[in-house]
Amino acid sequence: MTAPVLVDARGMLCPLPVLRLRKILQGLPPGGRARLLASDPMAVVDVPHFCAGAGHVMVTTCDLGDGQHEFVVERGPDGSQDDPNAPETE
Repeated sequence: MTAPVLVDARGMLCPLPVLRLRKILQGLPPGGRARLLASDPMAVVDVPHFCAGAGHVMVTTCDLGDGQHEFVVERGPDGSQDDPNAPETE
């Protein structure tokens, strides 16, 4: 297995960490992984919500201290939910 693609979104505020993660995941095959580093406190809510809504798998989360978090996300089997031209659903 290859190492997860690093997405360093430290210092960025919502919604930028999730948007960066989404862009990386769109370029990965199903089962590919991304490692997101984020310092936005809302990331602990936004990233799991994004994963659940888009069909991705939250593999691990880790509090790194100093307000920073790490998320390892695996792209789900169907990336069609990540289509930027798809209508938004709530």
